[in-house]
Amino acid sequence: MEHKMILWGCAIAGLMLCCLATMVSAASAQQQWRPNPYVLLDQSLISSVDHLQRRVCQPHRHPQPVVDAEHDQNFQPWLTVIRDPQTRRFRMWYNIPYSPGNAGASSLAMMESDDGIHWIRPHKVLDTPPIQFGASVIDEGPNYRDPSTRYKLAWWKDGGLQVAGSPDGVTWKYLAPGPVVRANHDITGIEWDPIRNRYMGFLSVMMKLEPSWDSNRRIPHMSVSDDLIHWRQPWISVRPDLTSPREQGETEFYGLSAILPRGELLVGMVKILRDDLNCELGLHASDLKDDNRKFAGLGYTVLAWSRDGEHWNRDTEPFLDRNPQPGTWDRAHAWADDQVHVGDEVFIYYGGYALGHKADRFRTRQVGLARMPPDRYISYAADATPGHLRTAVAPLHADRLTVNAKVDGELRVRVCDPTGKAISGFDFDDCQPIKGDSLAHEIRWKAALSSLRDQPVQFVFTLRDAQIFAFALADGDAQ
Repeated sequence: MEHKMILWGCAIAGLMLCCLATMVSAASAQQQWRPNPYVLLDQSLISSVDHLQRRVCQPHRHPQPVVDAEHDQNFQPWLTVIRDPQTRRFRMWYNIPYSPGNAGASSLAMMESDDGIHWIRPHKVLDTPPIQFGASVIDEGPNYRDPSTRYKLAWWKDGGLQVAGSPDGVTWKYLAPGPVVRANHDITGIEWDPIRNRYMGFLSVMMKLEPSWDSNRRIPHMSVSDDLIHWRQPWISVRPDLTSPREQGETEFYGLSAILPRGELLVGMVKILRDDLNCELGLHASDLKDDNRKFAGLGYTVLAWSRDGEHWNRDTEPFLDRNPQPGTWDRAHAWADDQVHVGDEVFIYYGGYALGHKADRFRTRQVGLARMPPDRYISYAADATPGHLRTAVAPLHADRLTVNAKVDGELRVRVCDPTGKAISGFDFDDCQPIKGDSLAHEIRWKAALSSLRDQPVQFVFTLRDAQIFAFALADGDAQ
């Protein structure tokens, strides 16, 4: 009997080890700890959280618009900002009315800036094919194989997304006649996915997703393409969250855009539209210069993220909310449409509306700027009670770990094997404590992280009176 018990115990142990190996193998197929930033917005990185609060961070907005309606003629929330890799000068493309008072046709305008904040006037009106709405531009770079189409432009007209190319971002010619992908609503854009080396197309479709809806609503779709001409059949990328108290009522979307790659993650922004609300309580739409509708509408921006460039997760809590102060230029809407990495900051450009969705569109729609440190989209925060964040298990292919964190108390990191046991030399007591505010706190243990290369590991962060936003892995010795 004792011999059988021993055999049975060995069998169970072997089965457990086999299952563990299978789990590690499955995790490895999904995740590798390579040299990259890892933004904790991506919940797939996290195995468990204990005594930490997830908080959506708020970027710091400039008090006044950087591009306005009066001088610069902006009248839509669509824009692109690109920093030239050679001159380091910023360029912004945006929509102005094709003719005075024309709400249904646009021209493409361009301005330049040395710092991304102060823009050189007057703007240029560019030579483009006919545009209804859209100012979505990609720069393929100075070494692009066809210099005559280095820049790509997308817009909506005649029932779909249309595309043009340009050698300089100023003079544009069709890449294909007419729409290259169809969509029945006028919100479109393109982005480049550097992780999968392909184009992404973002579209809007008026449709009735739920039987309870009284009418069609704006629902974002997307597609992908290798050449900007041939596209996959579009699919829904974002839909209302029927479980969220914030999204009860007539929740619609003005698109998914402002895509910024961060390691293996794409971070984007979703424009939320509520055309069943007013920006000021107690006022009617007519008080907000909208005489044609029951409500003037309001809008704000939430975060979205994707690991495969096709399927998106998102928050419902505002990341860039409309201005809380009545009477401000962005009181009704704050719709982010581009984000640009600038040194130790990210610049977020957004369309701000003063009164409402359709109200006084030629005088009260302007472009604003909000700024934030890189990767600080959300945080996991601890108070005086220590909290823990444990990552997924994955093979380690790096030598150094840094942490993007604001620490008033203390932060330490443990490295564990796949069973969750601390590896010798990498326990909390072996880690030098971290304090202060830095985008890249260097983590040091008694042992060298490089000694664990190619082994499956998980990181456990413990923090007190601190916020952690992201971490990064790198090759080479600690600085």
